[in-house]
Formats: sequence, structure tokens, C-alpha cells
Amino acid sequence: MKPTLTLRTSLVLALILIAVVSRLLPHPYNFTPLAAISLFGAAHFTRKWQAFLIPLMATWLSDLFINNVIYDSPDFVWFYQGFYWQYGSYALIALLGIFSLAKVTPLRLIFTSFGAAIIFFLVSNFGVWIGSPIYPPTFSGLMACYAAGIPFFGGTLLGNLVYGVALFGLFHFLEPKLEGIKASVRS
Repeated sequence: MKPTLTLRTSLVLALILIAVVSRLLPHPYNFTPLAAISLFGAAHFTRKWQAFLIPLMATWLSDLFINNVIYDSPDFVWFYQGFYWQYGSYALIALLGIFSLAKVTPLRLIFTSFGAAIIFFLVSNFGVWIGSPIYPPTFSGLMACYAAGIPFFGGTLLGNLVYGVALFGLFHFLEPKLEGIKASVRS
């Protein structure tokens, strides 16, 4: 009988859980593990649907906690306004990771982290432009929205790089130790 949850998958899930819980720590704007989680899931889940579903579920569950416990919303918030732009960007980031991180190397991880930051920047700020009365529905309004988002790009990129290195590095360090665990279980 084949186990339904392998040690490798358990390690991937544990690292994602640890990263998502880190959202609860104080941090600079946009310095989050969310894009790195999407890239990590894309690179390490063998079933590619998991690369989309699990990071999005982890994001949603942490959003529930943040919006309803930390921000103590008077009404229970299942989804915040415009959530689909951010969640859509994470799905696109997972897709990017599936194609660019089929073989993980430090250089690919760096470039893919940059690409993920650009995707998040373009998609999330487009969503702000569409859903906000602050910016006129013109090309110059869109450009003004993108210009206003530039100060947040650094936090996004830094979060992708720091959390990406942490997730991929820890996995690279811990994965060989799983062989020892599997061998001792079989004995």
C-alpha cells in the first residue's frame, strides 16, 4: 500500500506552513513569503495542481487570520476587496515557477524571483487601478498607479529573494536527511 503523504511532500508542506506563519511577524510593506511559496510549491510538488492550490490555500487561511483576528474586522472577512488580483498573481507566479524551476539552480531562482516580483507588481497594481476611484480609467491613470506602486516593489523583491533562499535552501539541506529517516523506518 502506497502512503498518501510522503516524507518529501510533508517537508514541502511544513516549510510552506512555517513561511506562511511568518506573515504574522512585523515586516516592511510587501516583504512576504507568498510569491516565494508559489515558486517553491511549483518546483517541489510532483502533482502540479498542488503547486497552485496549496500556496493559494495557505495564503487564504493566513488572510482569514490576519483580517479577522489581527485587524479585528467588525464583520467576518472571507475575502478582501480585490483579493483575486493578488491571488491571480500568485497563480501566474506558480505557472512561471513550473516552467522556469523544473531544474532549480541559484541563478534560476534569482531570475525567477525577479520575474515573480514583476508579475505581482503588474497584476496587483493593475487591480488597484481598475478597482480604485483614485486613478482615472485612462492610460495616464494606469501609469500613475504603477508609479505609486514603485516604492513597494523593493519589499516584494526582497521578500521573494529572502524567503526563496530560505525555503529552497532549507529544503536542499533537509531533503537528503529524509533518506536517513526512510532507511531507519524500513529497518
